[in-house]
Amino acid sequence: MTLTQKPQIDDRSRAVLRRLELDVTRRLNGLLQGDYRGLVSGLGSESGEARPYSPGDDVRRIDWSITARMQETHVRDTVADRELETSVLVDVSPSLAFGTAQRTKAELALAAVAAIGFLTDRVGNRLRAVATDGSRIHEFRSGTGRRNLLALLNRIHTLSTTPTTMTLPNKHADTVESGPKGSLAEGMHRIAGPQHRGGLAVVISDLLDEGWEQPLRRVSQRHDTLVIEIVDPRELVLPNVGVIELRDQETGAIREIDTRNRKLRQRFAEAGHTRMQDHADAVRRAGADHLVLRTDRDWVVDLATFVRHRRRSRRVNR
Repeated sequence: MTLTQKPQIDDRSRAVLRRLELDVTRRLNGLLQGDYRGLVSGLGSESGEARPYSPGDDVRRIDWSITARMQETHVRDTVADRELETSVLVDVSPSLAFGTAQRTKAELALAAVAAIGFLTDRVGNRLRAVATDGSRIHEFRSGTGRRNLLALLNRIHTLSTTPTTMTLPNKHADTVESGPKGSLAEGMHRIAGPQHRGGLAVVISDLLDEGWEQPLRRVSQRHDTLVIEIVDPRELVLPNVGVIELRDQETGAIREIDTRNRKLRQRFAEAGHTRMQDHADAVRRAGADHLVLRTDRDWVVDLATFVRHRRRSRRVNR
């Protein structure tokens, strides 16, 4: 069902957004202690100076004409754009409603969107978002400023907590497309489209969908890309709690298993480890950065650690 009404921020949503803002602006800034806006430095659109290649440099920046002339591999740095456009693809499919620790995966995904928005909120910087719920693609037009970000977070929060879909009937209305193409892969095609200039692209998902590897490569070819994988500990380790009933959030299928079986728990853990490794390998092959956020950990600390590491490694490679 599609409702055509202007969404209002209820008291619960307002409290969620306020807490996210405090976490990002106070705790994250305090941990980073400096100008770390952008999470991952966006690629510039203008060519800069060439320099010898260093391990870790993006091979897409190799200047082949200079390399041939100098008989040594050279890369060409880019001049950072003054205005950064950040494109966020957030997964709000039913599998994100799962959570057994401090929060659900959907709440952690919303926190990641908030962090990206608050940390890239500079004069002139624009933020656009695409959300996929498994059956529909929801596109939110780009905008600037804190008001735009809070409105965007409210809409994503609404999508992740209710079965209905809301659109805004005005000149800034979000576009909602129904049909079978509501997959994570389709969302990646949207943020990789040629109608938007290159910048920073962030994909936030548990990556439990299929067929996203090749589209992610396309995103990375156009944008500086970060994949934030959302994980719950019970997806990796099965506790010994007797006979339990599991329900697939995507299909509704129900299965009863006996967690007292040690071999079953071992196979479950091995499958979880293999899946995480496969995801990491696929993201690396696509040329994107990879950050794992868990519902049982302090996501602010993990995010700050990631930002510091990436900034340090990029300074060394320049």
